Amino acid sequence: MAERMVYLDYNATTPLRPEVKELMIQAMDVYANASSMHEAGRKAKAEIEKARAAVAALIDAGDPSTVFFTSGGSESNNTVFMTMYAVAKTGSRKKIITTAIEHPCVLNSATHLKEEGLDVVFLPVDDVGKIDMDVYRRELTDDTLLVSIMTANNEIGTIQDIELITKMAKAKGAYVHSDAVQAAGKIPVSVQEWGVDYLTLSCHKIYGPKGVGALYVRKGAPIEPLIRGGHQERGVRAGTYNNLGIIGFGKAAELAFAEVDEYGRNVRRLRNILRDDIVERIPYVRINGHPTDVLPNTLDVSFPGAEGESILLSLDLEGIEVSTGSACASGSLEPSHVLMATGVGPELAHGSIRFSLGKYTTEEDVRYVVEKLPPIIARLRRMSTVSPEEAVGLTRR
Repeated sequence: MAERMVYLDYNATTPLRPEVKELMIQAMDVYANASSMHEAGRKAKAEIEKARAAVAALIDAGDPSTVFFTSGGSESNNTVFMTMYAVAKTGSRKKIITTAIEHPCVLNSATHLKEEGLDVVFLPVDDVGKIDMDVYRRELTDDTLLVSIMTANNEIGTIQDIELITKMAKAKGAYVHSDAVQAAGKIPVSVQEWGVDYLTLSCHKIYGPKGVGALYVRKGAPIEPLIRGGHQERGVRAGTYNNLGIIGFGKAAELAFAEVDEYGRNVRRLRNILRDDIVERIPYVRINGHPTDVLPNTLDVSFPGAEGESILLSLDLEGIEVSTGSACASGSLEPSHVLMATGVGPELAHGSIRFSLGKYTTEEDVRYVVEKLPPIIARLRRMSTVSPEEAVGLTRR
């Protein structure tokens, strides 16, 4: 039995906040179909609209009617890409620009449209995960239909300059979409300041329930339903409303909006302690991602000479729950596409761990990790056939 349990996988998902859970328990009695005209239906509808306003406030949308509820980030992203496919079929613009480090639901959606005949460009990134602005500027042409670039990367935490990216795209008349699933609640998000046309959110990343997300659509931007049927969400997303999930989303968004600055300060301090102690106590490590333009809770570290899945399982035995930079745990032997895109070789990519801290992380948790991690890395390196010094592209930060 481990001495303590330390959850450091908040970028994968977050626990349900007690305040959200309490409201959802109360909302179990809000059972009526929000599309019904009777009193119970109107009550359900009112709760949904209250939640919509809270989600709109989280992203500085201004008008709550620009927020549409979905089942999550993947559905929201797919909706945008299939909308662009519909627009491209009747228009002259056929080009979509995205990046090599997007979430798989964006990469796979973009690849699907490429197979359907659209011109899709996957922008390269530099060694800290920032897009190559020279390539971006060159690829922005008059036939560009959509630019889709995530606000912050889920693995290495690098934050892109969405406002500048949008400004450049708008000068060419293109639509702009940003997947802000990892950013919302961790850093301030403003669709009005950034000027994006579409923005994706997911509730379970901000201490709310799973199975509910949102898509922001700027007034006047085209939108085609991915799920057709009834009139729900003004025809954009059919299906009976998920009352419980949406109400929980509203509460989670309200709390995230109120606490975003405090949250950032707290987790950044703990992240920095973890980073500095790892660098001090373990030789030959590489910190992945941008040193400053990075999510305050995210720390991705490569440990050359130690395999990522072995590190993860060894930490798990000590009660420490993290993610690996390798996709081995999901049944693939391929290293992280994000790390590979930043120029990290397969050896380092396979030896990478993502520590993602959250609201309930304590300094004692961080100290416990730093106590348990060095002997694990030392043991695994002794078993390895490749020394850390021999790893390709190794840098020590």
